[in-house]
Amino acid sequence: MASNADFVQYIVDQCSGAGEIVAKKMFGDYGVYCDGKIFGLICDDSFYLKPTAAGRQLLRTVDMRPPYEGAKDYFFIADVDDRDYLSELVRATCRELPEPKPKKKR
Repeated sequence: MASNADFVQYIVDQCSGAGEIVAKKMFGDYGVYCDGKIFGLICDDSFYLKPTAAGRQLLRTVDMRPPYEGAKDYFFIADVDDRDYLSELVRATCRELPEPKPKKKR
């Protein structure tokens, strides 16, 4: 089941305090990027954050789940209504994630 476009836009808006947030369609659901760095997924109208030590320290509740069948566990974020909390989580997570690899020219 694909995610509702309104829910995707809501997550993008809620995380916008962390930087330039963009959701890109991937395999029927969405990858979520901050300043070009993928930090989470939106699958079946649920928000998942890549696991990092900094993110774990900030989480109110640690709930690890795979966003889709066969995936590694991500942090499941149930509390998506607190904009400041989500922005802080995204900033902390992105600081620990590697920079995106440069795209090869064809």
